[in-house]
Amino acid sequence: MRTPSTLALLLAAAGAVSAQKQLPDGTWTGKRGDAFFIIDNPLGYVYQAVFPQDAFFQPAYPEGGNIVGSVTAEAAEPDGEGVRFNIKLSNLPATGGPFMYHIHAKPVPADGNCTATGAHLDPFERGQQPPCNASAPETCEVGDLSGKHGAIPEGSTSFTTSYVDGYASTVESYEGFIGNLSVVIHLANSTRVTCANFKLIEAPEGDDGNGDSDDDWEDGDDDYEEDDDDYSIPTLTASVPAPSSFISSVTSVTSVQSITTEPSTTTEPTSTSQRPVPTDILEAGAPAVIAKAGAAAVAAVVGVVFML
Repeated sequence: MRTPSTLALLLAAAGAVSAQKQLPDGTWTGKRGDAFFIIDNPLGYVYQAVFPQDAFFQPAYPEGGNIVGSVTAEAAEPDGEGVRFNIKLSNLPATGGPFMYHIHAKPVPADGNCTATGAHLDPFERGQQPPCNASAPETCEVGDLSGKHGAIPEGSTSFTTSYVDGYASTVESYEGFIGNLSVVIHLANSTRVTCANFKLIEAPEGDDGNGDSDDDWEDGDDDYEEDDDDYSIPTLTASVPAPSSFISSVTSVTSVQSITTEPSTTTEPTSTSQRPVPTDILEAGAPAVIAKAGAAAVAAVVGVVFML
């Protein structure tokens, strides 16, 4: 029997998720399968999108103005399972509902062009059609908030709601991260009325918004101070008398080294393959070289003796 190669297995797996699939219960899943339920959103980070004064689709407000309000998102307490969205809106358009709203895959550019926000946040490549089945939110686009949690009713002048979405994320490295994206509100015919970017408005104390905490660094400094204490070098109290022959040898070496007190004046050559002989060796000759080598040996022996 032949064992399938790794490449064959990978190709088979790729083919299994190459298109949407209709499940036995009638729901549809994305090309990359169902969305992941996020269980580790970090607590204490709050993102908010505040809508601008003027609508992007001005015909919705012939006399000027826009939807007033914001969408706020933060990790669901107490354990970060999912993201809690708090939505507070007023001055909704008089006609054109029910109104849909989604997280889009790109932020709003500086000119406020809502069209530039791209499509819905959809990392699992589910697509907008067929419409989201709210009873199976894992099969919907991650950014389709109104599809999963209900649209803004037609005829409403204001709208307030709060819910936990299990598939959006406040973890920056996750594909479902919403903190650098946008929220877009649509008319029933999908026209984009207004849009706004999420911005980080609150973070844990000591955090600069990137997950770095000053307290962590302070703790690290304390640890290093403790390490310094642990690795202090003990003082040696034993003393060993040096033999008289040692003393005379060291004295003779010192007298020989005193010959080489004048600094070298030899010019460094331009080639790195040749180097001049130091002046002190030329002046003192071979005995000085031997004496210097002897001095090094003596110093090594003295160090060993005093450590015993």
